[in-house]
Amino acid sequence: MADVVIVGAGHGGAQVAIALRQNQFAGSIRVIGREPEFPYERPPLSKEYLARDKTFDRIMIRPAAFWADKAIDFTLGSEVVAVDPVAQTVTTDSDETIAYGALVWATGGDPRRLTLDGHDLAGVHAVRTRADADRLMAELDAGANRAVVIGGGYIGLEAAAVLTKFGVHVTLLEALPRVLARVAGEALSAFYEAEHRAHGVDLRTNVAVAALEGADDKVTGVRLADGEVLPADIVIVGIGIIPAIAPLLAAGTKGGNGIEVDDLCRTSLPNVYAIGDCAAHANSYADGATIRLESVQNANDQGTCVARAITGNPVPYKAVPWFWSNQYDLRLQTVGLSIGHDATVTRGDPAARSFSVIYLKQGRVIALDCVNAVKDYVQGKKLVETGAVIAPERLADTSVLLKELA
Repeated sequence: MADVVIVGAGHGGAQVAIALRQNQFAGSIRVIGREPEFPYERPPLSKEYLARDKTFDRIMIRPAAFWADKAIDFTLGSEVVAVDPVAQTVTTDSDETIAYGALVWATGGDPRRLTLDGHDLAGVHAVRTRADADRLMAELDAGANRAVVIGGGYIGLEAAAVLTKFGVHVTLLEALPRVLARVAGEALSAFYEAEHRAHGVDLRTNVAVAALEGADDKVTGVRLADGEVLPADIVIVGIGIIPAIAPLLAAGTKGGNGIEVDDLCRTSLPNVYAIGDCAAHANSYADGATIRLESVQNANDQGTCVARAITGNPVPYKAVPWFWSNQYDLRLQTVGLSIGHDATVTRGDPAARSFSVIYLKQGRVIALDCVNAVKDYVQGKKLVETGAVIAPERLADTSVLLKELA
């Protein structure tokens, strides 16, 4: 029995436990995680950790001793396979049944896998866990020097940037007409496509993959729909995630592409919350649409929201979304959601490799993508929060600070 059981030991699960203690919660806390490690940061897996710029101990969210000091218990290497909302228990894959007073579902998601022939060959990788990154690094150390990256989202682009650092020949394939098509405007997509090509990446859009080819159960190539075969020692698949929510859905909670939650992150089941990548919530920065947000910011802020609710100090979740991506010497910082934008303003010169794309909807500022432009990112947040209406020519004028327009 634990007063609070947290399923998932990632950013969100860790933050719930930390915030409970910060809010003077004195009850018992038990965190159940599928991986053998204590909570660690996920974004560096495809950036600094894969690039060997940070060792694993440097991406731990807290040292192991912290959790013991705060009387936060962990069950690691264990997966919850069933939830009984009536008895208020969860059952793990080792047949342990644990009763809870409150349950927090913070499981994130699993990498979406290819369903093509050869998808299960050795040498085909996702980059979602430390084990994923370690396997990839081991193959690089063993001499792999031809990589095909499938998917032009942030994970794929970040992995491609790191691989080029090691002298690997990289081909990146995107099925849509441009990279980052689901999360950014055309100007940003074109900029990053040019950057990757300038660094030697063979970046192709509008490309369909037909199958993966192999020998002796090891991938040797990627066959395209037009019949071309790209030689590959390793293949990285970055085509999104599937929310890890099956036990909660089986228990009867409302959901589909994520567990539906209210503004306190409560599910339709009593005393059960869901947060982070696996939670679908109505977001005011998406005009109230129900969405999942795959970001550290969202996981952390929703974790704090749940801790406040459990400790009797509920504060509805209304945080402004933000994200970041490191590729080569470029730091992209995003604030807001560009979903449904109908106009863009480019502030600064992309050729100078320091600029921002500002997204407008019916004249309102709804998001900014800032490349090596920290001031725009920091000052633009207020414009997003207030839905500021500012003439595009004023937004584009770099002689005027964005804070002066707020």
